[in-house]
Amino acid sequence: MTRTFIAAIAATTVLGAAVSAQTLGAVNSEIGKVIVSAKTGMTLYTFRKDAKNTSNCYNDCAQAWPPFTAAASAEAKGALGIIGRKDGTRQWTLNGQPLYFWAGDAKRGDVTGDGVGGVWDAVRN
Repeated sequence: MTRTFIAAIAATTVLGAAVSAQTLGAVNSEIGKVIVSAKTGMTLYTFRKDAKNTSNCYNDCAQAWPPFTAAASAEAKGALGIIGRKDGTRQWTLNGQPLYFWAGDAKRGDVTGDGVGGVWDAVRN
C-alpha cells in the first residue's frame, strides 16, 4: 500500500473543500484513496446514524469507534469543523459529519471498518 500523505502544504482539497494538511491526509487503500489522520495515518470513518454536527456514538460504540478528537487549541477551518461531545471532548467533523477511527484497524491505511453493520463508511477522497 502506497501512502500519499499531504504534508508540506498549508491546505489541500479533500472532498471538494479546503482542509488543514496538519489534520488530515490521504492514503491509497484497497478501496481507493481514503482520508486519514495526518498524525497517525489511520483511516477515518463516518457513522450513518449521526446527525449533522452531532455524534450519536457513545459508550460501547465509542470504545469500538473512537472519536477523532480535537485539542482545545484546534480551530475549525472550511469543511473541517469541531463539535462538542457529551463527555466534554471535542471531535473533528468533515462537512458536518463527525469523524471516527475503527478499533479493528491495525495499521496505517487499513479500511477494515468500511461497511461494518451497514452504517460505517470510510471517508473517501
